[in-house]
Amino acid sequence: GILQGTYECFAEIGRRKFGGTLAGTITLTAGLGGMGGAQPLAVTMNDGVALCIDVDAWRVERRHEHRYLDEIADSLEDAVARCIKARDEKRGLSVGVVGNAATMVQQLLDMDFPADIVTDQTSAHDPLSYVPVDLTPEATAEMARTNPQELIRRSRESMAMHCRAMVGFMDAGAEVFDYGNSLRAEARLGGFERAFDYPGFLPAYIRPLFCEGKGPFRWVALSGDPEDIRKTDAKIKELFPENKHVHRWLDMAGERIAFQGLPARICWLGLGERHIAGLAFNEMVKNGELKAP
Repeated sequence: GILQGTYECFAEIGRRKFGGTLAGTITLTAGLGGMGGAQPLAVTMNDGVALCIDVDAWRVERRHEHRYLDEIADSLEDAVARCIKARDEKRGLSVGVVGNAATMVQQLLDMDFPADIVTDQTSAHDPLSYVPVDLTPEATAEMARTNPQELIRRSRESMAMHCRAMVGFMDAGAEVFDYGNSLRAEARLGGFERAFDYPGFLPAYIRPLFCEGKGPFRWVALSGDPEDIRKTDAKIKELFPENKHVHRWLDMAGERIAFQGLPARICWLGLGERHIAGLAFNEMVKNGELKAP
């Protein structure tokens, strides 16, 4: 669900701002833990290039190991070169680099990095988890235990730096948005007055889809058999032959996403479509086409 929602968000940005695709664009973001780990795959599934910063090398390596992240750069300069090359070739690519976003985003702004889209999914919702520029992840965890108030102060200062650089990209013409982690609120507490100059993702991109009746439709194969998901994917494509966006998502999900636990799927369907899919699945269970109860 997280990946698919992130995919839909970036797809909507492509439709609204870049002629229907992210091909030939670069997204700059940070945070590869938790929900943030969906970002690189969601961007590349929309044919874009993603430069993803994370302060924790283990998180970068884990996303690469799980095929959510395509490549790991040796340095910021290496990451920039890989991203620009892929953009120029209109080739989808995600590149991870280890570093602190509060300093690296500013470095990229100073380098005139050609980011078309800028966002963030670091742990800014929790200043005790966000890693300040002058601490390592290990030292941050220790300070959270021994001196939490000082850590909050340092984290908010760093978040103000991070947010200021994002606003700098916005001033330079990039599409900049908050991805729901409270970076703007914490940055304002850290002293940056323009923190709310860019919008949140929900009112900017998702609420308009909800207003059209579009939203998530999810199902799980209780049989545990991936073949049930393949059959239901095919049924969705059969029911909605004109919905090429959903077809594209289902094809890529089948190829690129590994099941975790029971095989499951999600897609966004519109007003008047979800009940059609649900009734069709009921019929597939009834006639034995699916193994699942």
